[in-house]
Amino acid sequence: MRPRGNGRATDRGGPRRAPRTALRRRRTGAAAALSIALSAALAVTAQAPAQAQGTLRDLAEARGVEIGAALGADHLSGDPEFARLAGAEFNAATAENAMKWDALQPSRGQFNWGNADSFMASARADGQAVRGHTLVWHSQLPSWVSDGGFSPDQLRTVMGEHIGTVAGRYAGQVAYWDVANEIFLEDGSWRGSVFYDTLGEGFVADALRMADQADPNAKLYLNDYNIEGINPKSDAYYDLARSLLEQGVPLDGIGMQTHLINGQVPHDMRQNMQRFADLGLDVAVTELDVRIQMPADQGELQQQGQDYRAVMENCLAVDRCVGVTVWGIVDQYSWVPDVFPGYGAPLPFNEQYRPKPAYYGLQQALAG
Repeated sequence: MRPRGNGRATDRGGPRRAPRTALRRRRTGAAAALSIALSAALAVTAQAPAQAQGTLRDLAEARGVEIGAALGADHLSGDPEFARLAGAEFNAATAENAMKWDALQPSRGQFNWGNADSFMASARADGQAVRGHTLVWHSQLPSWVSDGGFSPDQLRTVMGEHIGTVAGRYAGQVAYWDVANEIFLEDGSWRGSVFYDTLGEGFVADALRMADQADPNAKLYLNDYNIEGINPKSDAYYDLARSLLEQGVPLDGIGMQTHLINGQVPHDMRQNMQRFADLGLDVAVTELDVRIQMPADQGELQQQGQDYRAVMENCLAVDRCVGVTVWGIVDQYSWVPDVFPGYGAPLPFNEQYRPKPAYYGLQQALAG
């Protein structure tokens, strides 16, 4: 949406270092952390007030995982309650739009850092691990890139300049980069884009190597939607990831966006996550929301809560799943109604900033 596994060989001949800002999963934690999780589990009820168990952030940190949110820089600066929830409930953050190519480099060599720097300052102040989103994507490109008519060598230079400048500016501050975003179609074929059409499938390996050079401490991801379950599209990512790792290309993880319709969590989501983990890759749910056909009744909201819980439980069951990020916080700022007419209410907080069953579903999974 608009929206490297440890121990594998790299082109530098050794495992990559873990990012300083990334939380590490602790399957066997300190006694205090276990006590917190156990106490929370005993307190859990579907409609309990949020404070009965502590914040999502507290519970996630007790489990050694991340609970993140995509955050708009304008909402962080202009909506105090949004900013408060962002810091209180989430220990990881993704820039919703501020780090995309059209926002950062609308003209060649002319970079606009204001919103991205503001987002980074907010994440730093709140002690959040940052997912940089996204370096190479077919969408939200300025026309000078998408219509540039570059030769392969010229476009490779343009791509390298952009990745090097952006990832280099935030080197050491970003835990994960979504390096290449949405590169396959639903049938598993390559998506046409200025990058694929000009450079062929090798643009992915090029982009990963460029990002690795610019920010060697960050974990590098491929990211897409509709790859939560086992299907032709996720098969294409599996085959590509295996090939890249065999070539020594620096790849650390697969981001599963997880933009879902209510009641449609894939039955094989956990199995799919595990097969990527078995390659030596981390996995992450990077853009979770669950859209409901409006108006939403209480039964549909309860189903949504079950879906949120199921997604978090799938992540917790896979040792290399680093965490879950929701694509926003409150319903009124979601992209869903604009893109899917008739659907809405996809996020853990409603338009009055009150927690929904979706929130408690995440809470219950983390407490358990």
